[in-house]
Amino acid sequence: MKNFFNKTTEDVLHSFGTTKEGLKDTEVDLYREKYGENVLSEKKKKSTIQVFFEQFKDLLVIILIIAGIVSIATGNVESTIVIFAVIILNAILGTVQHVKAEQSLNSLKALSAPNAKVLRNGVKTEVPSKDIVPGDILVLEAGDLVVADGRIIENYSLQVNESSLTGESESVTKTSDVIAKDEIALGDQKNMVFSSSLVTYGRALVIVTATGMDTELGKIATLMEQTQEKKTPLQISLDDFSKKLAIVILVICAIVFGLSVYRNTPILDSLMFAVALAVAAIPEALSSIVTIVLAIGTQKMAKEHAIIKSLKAVEGLGSVSIICSDKTGTLTQNKMTTKQIYVDGKLIASEKLDLTNEAEQYLLNSAVLCNDSTSIDGQEIGDPTEVALVNLAHIYNLKEDAVRNEFERLKEIPFDSDRKLMSTVHQLDGKNIMFTKGAFDVLLNRVTSIKTSNGLRPITEDDKQKIIDTNMELSQNGLRVLAFAYKELPEIRDLTLEDESEYTFLGLVSMIDPPRVESAEAVRDCITAGIKPIMITGDHKITASAIAKQIGILQDGDMAVTGLELDKMSEEELMRKLDHISVYARVSPEHKIRIVSAWQNKGKIVAMTGDGVNDAPALKQADIGIAMGITGTEVSKDAASMILTDDNFATIVKAITNGRNVYANIKNSIKFLLSGNTSGILAVLYASIMALPVPFMPVHLLFINLLTDSLPAIAIGVENPTKDLLKEKPRDSKESILTKDFILDIAIEGLIIAVFTIVAFHIGLEAGPAVASTMAFSTLCLGRLFHGFNCRGKASIFKLGLGSNKYSIYAFLTGAILLNLVLFVPPLQKLFEVATLSWTQVGLIYLLAFLPTVIIQGIKVFKEAFVKDSQEEDKKAAI
Repeated sequence: MKNFFNKTTEDVLHSFGTTKEGLKDTEVDLYREKYGENVLSEKKKKSTIQVFFEQFKDLLVIILIIAGIVSIATGNVESTIVIFAVIILNAILGTVQHVKAEQSLNSLKALSAPNAKVLRNGVKTEVPSKDIVPGDILVLEAGDLVVADGRIIENYSLQVNESSLTGESESVTKTSDVIAKDEIALGDQKNMVFSSSLVTYGRALVIVTATGMDTELGKIATLMEQTQEKKTPLQISLDDFSKKLAIVILVICAIVFGLSVYRNTPILDSLMFAVALAVAAIPEALSSIVTIVLAIGTQKMAKEHAIIKSLKAVEGLGSVSIICSDKTGTLTQNKMTTKQIYVDGKLIASEKLDLTNEAEQYLLNSAVLCNDSTSIDGQEIGDPTEVALVNLAHIYNLKEDAVRNEFERLKEIPFDSDRKLMSTVHQLDGKNIMFTKGAFDVLLNRVTSIKTSNGLRPITEDDKQKIIDTNMELSQNGLRVLAFAYKELPEIRDLTLEDESEYTFLGLVSMIDPPRVESAEAVRDCITAGIKPIMITGDHKITASAIAKQIGILQDGDMAVTGLELDKMSEEELMRKLDHISVYARVSPEHKIRIVSAWQNKGKIVAMTGDGVNDAPALKQADIGIAMGITGTEVSKDAASMILTDDNFATIVKAITNGRNVYANIKNSIKFLLSGNTSGILAVLYASIMALPVPFMPVHLLFINLLTDSLPAIAIGVENPTKDLLKEKPRDSKESILTKDFILDIAIEGLIIAVFTIVAFHIGLEAGPAVASTMAFSTLCLGRLFHGFNCRGKASIFKLGLGSNKYSIYAFLTGAILLNLVLFVPPLQKLFEVATLSWTQVGLIYLLAFLPTVIIQGIKVFKEAFVKDSQEEDKKAAI
């Protein structure tokens, strides 16, 4: 069948050989073989060969090719072989890195791919969207992303936003009725839903009619085309820096070349001198090291339950100074448990209900029937509040599926955040009963009578006051309260919002979602790190404040405000009070955007959590949007830059720590590379100015830059976060990575290494230029390997611990072994243009290479002692 909108639901079900109970597992396997996975074909990617040849576009590679040509012209075949071998090896490494990065991206895509709720074997279950097949019965609810095309077979006020396909921003009201036309526009197919559209209201059962490339979205094939990889601000900054550096270096090289020619040095020798300087100066590993460190950081965060959707977010995390967090499930356990129940004029424990009392029996039935969740064999699906109500029924051996089968749902008005109510219609004892549950303050205003053990009677003002007082008492203890009511309907008919009135009050059910054990510690860590945690919740102000005080968000002098109070504040008043407001209760999506914008106007970097459809605008507005992986809707996940797979506030703090650490590690890796290159530049410039022989052959610098520099830089990039990291203030996002202090450190450390390299060069000159070049190369190489330990962090190696980063030790040993092979293996000696050294000369190399690290570590130890003394003096002064 081509069209399904003009077929009855029975015809559509029959065409796929299924029922409203869903497919059986064996049928799913058969259909998957027939139709394939529910995925879109991606645009054609670059082949590995294309990626390989693109590696030769780099400025450094062009310089190296020139160096190779110069080597051929001078008759230095060995050097030419090494240079071109290095170029090819570098291209291979770049290609491998590109392929691995794609694999990492695909694995992260898989982690954050949407799930779908389906009926299979008559049971509601959740499966990855790629496993959906034609014939599956989808269960759609507000907040879901539609993962395949389908025909609606049961409709409960479903509204869907199809702007991704039709361009219409307004949600479309759907129906399950047959549309008796042969041809009809996509936007008018009101009984169909389409892949990539968003459910904004209501719920429905849908039979899947097309998956993957057979969907309307697949025909357009635009989803993956719109996804383009962008460079992060850090990468853009470094690319800009590298280009400027390259220009400066080429100018200096030209000057050095001219100076050499002026001194009557042969043209080719002068050119080799200039090329050596260029190779020494340009940090070719810089861009790849940054990418590798960021990729390692994202993988580490994924293992710690934080999926980073873009590398940009890793950098941003280090600058976060405000975290706006939801309460339920993020700061709390998301495991609601019923505590006390107010029914028949008395407050009792939830396990003390008397089901012989008709009022209490009605209340329990209402809790199960006016409810979309299930809790079967430990698998809980649905809103935590509704799951708690189902689990309440389990205490009395009432199973939700049995109760719902006995009293079938006939009509409903689904819950939405504006009404704060949900209503369902059932037949009980031959009567048409509409059960409603919802917010206490909304429902109490709509009741006209009350059910007691003595039957129905009009509700009095005393009754209402007692209910209000009870609600206040429960809320002040941090309990969430739901109100329940019902009414009889004369007939079964479609419901309207006007029907939600003139109720009979049944009772109140209170429940608690206790704070996560780790929340209080995570909040303390935030405050220590200079980050202000803010609770934004739909709960009552009193309930929210109780939890916020318990975990340390609401402190002395802080304020809690409601959405209504926020509406009354002018922008000026809000900006005055902003620093002191720690809890926002009873808020709407518009309020969330206003809160985030207010902090951003104060120059703060804001992280915002959310899980609902209406959280998406605020998640996009925030600098770091954080969606909930467990309870979050697909809409919120799509809008976010980070997804928590455990919905835990503590994970956000861990992610911020990791974000700060990734940035610090990148900065330390850059410091290592630039200070090492500075030492090489200074040594070459010194030799040029003093009219000495060239201290390094290009092949020496290639060996250092490609083999012995890359490993320590990567090892520095995986340094673990220190305890002091959270004691630092959030980084200014506008601050350049190359600050004056940072550049000064690079210059000083580069100069120290260069001085001892030049000393080694002069010692070697006594035995001849070849020995001098070998000693200078070996000292610089080994000195930079030792320098890897200096660049692991701000602290001294004694404070960091030599063995706390085993990769730095492995990197040093690997580099040292490679250097010794070059120095002592005859074929490699010839290949890398090194002279045979005496044991005394080798000993001097190790000593001169180690001394810069001794000096740099000595400076760090002195600084640590000075800071410690200053802190102790401050403490004494305070006392």
